[in-house]
Amino acid sequence: MRNRGTQSGFTLLELMVVMAIISILATLAVPYFAAALKHAREAVLKEDLQTMRMAIDSYTMDKQKAPQSLDDLTQDGYLKSIPEDPMTHAADTWVTDTSDAMYSLDESEPGISDVHSGSEETGSDGQPYSSW
Repeated sequence: MRNRGTQSGFTLLELMVVMAIISILATLAVPYFAAALKHAREAVLKEDLQTMRMAIDSYTMDKQKAPQSLDDLTQDGYLKSIPEDPMTHAADTWVTDTSDAMYSLDESEPGISDVHSGSEETGSDGQPYSSW
């Protein structure tokens, strides 16, 4: 017969206590992780918007006319590629503002003056991403 005192291992009660502790820690960590992820996406959005706006301004000053689409910026080398909107996870959801201001006398049509996210979600500052 085997002696119970020599067997090693964990009891069911010990395993349940460990699982309860892990569950409590995971429950506390998930909101912090979600907030950090949202903050990181917002930082990427701000950087992408700043980069695209600088490219629009550079294009407008160099060509004496505003770009007609974001693709003009990539075709003429002002951007390597159109970045993916971190809020919608797509590169084709950027919303562009068209300005009626003409930068040159020989300009025939208005072009892009600003760009915004296509997301309707609200940022951590209380403003929708589409207004950033």
